[in-house]
Amino acid sequence: MKIIHFSDTHLGYNDLEVINEENINQREADFYDAFSQVVEQIKIIKPDFIIHTGDLFHRSSPSNRAITFALEQFKIIDSLKIPFILIAGNHSTPRTNLSAPILKIFENFENIFVSYEQKYKKIEFKEIVFHTLPHMNDETTALSQIELCEAEIDASKKNIMMMHCSVGASYLMQEFGEWVFPREKEYIFEKMDYVALGHWHGFGRVGKHENVYYSGSTERTSLGDKRNSKGFVEINLDDKTNSKTASLFHMPRSIEFKEISIRPIVQKELDCEDYENTLIDASDTKNAIVEVKLTNLTPLQSIDIQNADIKKLFPHAMSVTVKREFKLSTNETNLADIEALSLEEYFLAHIKEDANEAEFERLKNKITELFAQYEESADDTL
Repeated sequence: MKIIHFSDTHLGYNDLEVINEENINQREADFYDAFSQVVEQIKIIKPDFIIHTGDLFHRSSPSNRAITFALEQFKIIDSLKIPFILIAGNHSTPRTNLSAPILKIFENFENIFVSYEQKYKKIEFKEIVFHTLPHMNDETTALSQIELCEAEIDASKKNIMMMHCSVGASYLMQEFGEWVFPREKEYIFEKMDYVALGHWHGFGRVGKHENVYYSGSTERTSLGDKRNSKGFVEINLDDKTNSKTASLFHMPRSIEFKEISIRPIVQKELDCEDYENTLIDASDTKNAIVEVKLTNLTPLQSIDIQNADIKKLFPHAMSVTVKREFKLSTNETNLADIEALSLEEYFLAHIKEDANEAEFERLKNKITELFAQYEESADDTL
């Protein structure tokens, strides 16, 4: 029996304010493209079942474009006549009962089965049972639903557990409402053929459990996620005996991560101690999201080195962001002094130390103007 497991597709996510030729935020389009790639692979692999473990959408009230795209893709999946089981994640779950869950729109598809009501739901077929535990805002309720799940395990069939949560605090995403699966209930995993997890954005097996996996997300929602490959999991089920417990239960015959092609994230570093002579290799930045870190930077250089000049070094990149890391000096102002000064005064003091009188006067007006623009912008956001 073959199952495709994917998760955290975050349809509707947008970022970086880059608009493509179709007048769509480019990062939003990237997430649609990643989802479409998985659907194309499903057509080729022809699994027996498809499962999605939460955060289909990035928001509980997604845009019309995100909903329309999802309906189009689900129509394709439904036409394949392959059962598709889908649970809600924390991003797709309303924070109050006043809003209707967005996943309800998929209930009328013949081959799509959804679980979104913050409670355990058993979805059963001839040879397999899917035990679905969608995101739940209340951990006490979650515990009672886990116990219902345990009571419904059918030893005569294959059992798949589907959840959107953290199994262990190390898998928390620091987001609203996320919950941790209780450690004292992890023994339930041994009674399952496979435990499919959503929420954590990196693919991988969880701890000592040989059948518990996060599939990871299909795209990156932050630069911090740049090390993780993206894709889906293909699971082949087979019956085996676990020698540790001397009890018969099902274990996956194989679990294989299938990578899809997404926009690369590239990190570059510029050492400002020898800024004028630093050579930058931009050959790997075509259509990439580029993060440039300026190191050993002095306040004087920070004024003269403009972000626009840095971006010109990567003309074929999709987007370039610049981070600045200042050089520590022996005459560094201590923390107490910094807190007593305004940021503008602090900058001016450093410039005065590093520049001659004529250079200081030239930069002084420029700094004052920049800080005036910053304060005006900050006032507009209040």
